[in-house]
Amino acid sequence: MFNPDKPKYETRRVPEKEMIFGTRAVIEAIEAGKTLDKILLRRDMSSATGRELLKRLQGTTTPVQKVPLEKLNQYTDKNHQGVIAFLSPIDFHRIEDIIPMLFEEGKTPLLMVLDGITDVRNFGAIARTCACAGADALIVAARSSVSINGDAVKTSAGALHSLPVCKVDNLQQCLQYLRDSGIKLVAATEHADHNYTDTDLTTPLAIVMGSEDRGIYEPNLRLCTDQVRIPMHGPIESLNVSVAAGIMLYEALRQRTAMRNA
Repeated sequence: MFNPDKPKYETRRVPEKEMIFGTRAVIEAIEAGKTLDKILLRRDMSSATGRELLKRLQGTTTPVQKVPLEKLNQYTDKNHQGVIAFLSPIDFHRIEDIIPMLFEEGKTPLLMVLDGITDVRNFGAIARTCACAGADALIVAARSSVSINGDAVKTSAGALHSLPVCKVDNLQQCLQYLRDSGIKLVAATEHADHNYTDTDLTTPLAIVMGSEDRGIYEPNLRLCTDQVRIPMHGPIESLNVSVAAGIMLYEALRQRTAMRNA
């Protein structure tokens, strides 16, 4: 039944210490080098400072969402001037810095790439497993991806404070960069012909996981050097993505441990 008192746009209550209100305040935060998770901008905003803000954001990976005024008012009753920025609880790394560093240190990179994962609990669980399995970095797209907020850090059991996270503006270009750098891209997909245990995971490796509803975006899937599946023997056709990611990570760890002990 329709409830006229129920707001059209519902959102979780975010602590004010995690937000910045007002165009000038957000611009100053960008100039100060603050790490922002995302920015909500009033859809019909056309002020000079609004245009200045958009100009300052060019070349950054901070997602900007244009929303109705009602959506902004759901977050605060203060004078937000049509702009709310959400502070990120973690700092992000550049994958272009991490890959050369890993090779220089003599390591065999183990990376996790998430394509279209939007559920904060799945993301936090995957980050926690990455940290436990000794993964070197977690890569996510800046847009159409999970919001890395305090809930994500809590779900990860603090792993996001130690695990390098790379937020990339173009995931397809990032995957191409990894291939060009000698990283094997292994996609976990239910449509693959080969089991995950039949693929060599001891080389420099990036495991690519897609969302449970859409899977890996087709152009990204085509860039992967290998496609593997985790066999299903029961009535349920697929695993939760965080469980599947854990299986892939620990198979890589098992193979690498066996190779070192051989």
